[in-house]
Amino acid sequence: MTSSPPVKAFDWPNLGLRVISATILIPIVVVAVWTGGWLFLLMTAIAVALLANEWGQLCASRASARMAIVIAAAVLAPTFYAHWGYFTDAAIALSVGTVVAALAALALKERAGDCAYGVFYIGFPVLALTWLRTTPQGLTWTIALFAVTWSADIVAYAVGNVVKGPKLWPKFSPNKTWSGFVGGLVGAVVAAVAVAVLSKLKISIGAAAAVGLVGGLATMTGDLWESILKRRYGVKDSGDLIPGHGGLLDRVDGLMFAAVIVAGARLIAFIGFPF
Repeated sequence: MTSSPPVKAFDWPNLGLRVISATILIPIVVVAVWTGGWLFLLMTAIAVALLANEWGQLCASRASARMAIVIAAAVLAPTFYAHWGYFTDAAIALSVGTVVAALAALALKERAGDCAYGVFYIGFPVLALTWLRTTPQGLTWTIALFAVTWSADIVAYAVGNVVKGPKLWPKFSPNKTWSGFVGGLVGAVVAAVAVAVLSKLKISIGAAAAVGLVGGLATMTGDLWESILKRRYGVKDSGDLIPGHGGLLDRVDGLMFAAVIVAGARLIAFIGFPF
């Protein structure tokens, strides 16, 4: 009779690294989001450059640096358009950027589809985030987005490590559990409701809970999607920029999906759909 595998202990060292990283990064993000304007643009542009570099390393094995530059330029152009309020032009520029990235990849004998996808994968959430920050009560909505994303991620990690239980999708992400998934959703809902109440966001408590729920689902979907992508490219992490997390893409994968979903919820509220 074979014995059961030992129960994995709580990963305290990794948690410590995550806490240290969060202590450094969260204040920077909060100040940039709160201030808005050029500081928010600067934070976004730096993030785009770092994400493009990581994506270039993933999708282009022979010319990663050159593809990273192309991808960064293809995303930065629409980012600046969006910052100036030209969102239609930003969308057009993003579409053109995907084509340019594909053509550049073909010229460099890299995977055109993967490189083009990187432009859309990074760029679309950036445009959604930028638009969200510019709307009425945009600061509060953007804070809610980050609160939902961070809460979903932190609570899912903590509950999953403590409660453990059945795996969520072991084929692609062997460390994620159903307990963590449910805990993350609860954390996201609580965060959204707390922000709505404390900031007097002009939506109902039920609507805030719904935003938290779909935002939490988007966060964990983005995290799982990133796991699938890393499995496709045969890597454990997208990079080693952030201790305890890996690359920046590992840190913001959930935020990228959640930004699009929360921006969609904001658009629904913005056009007057009854929440």
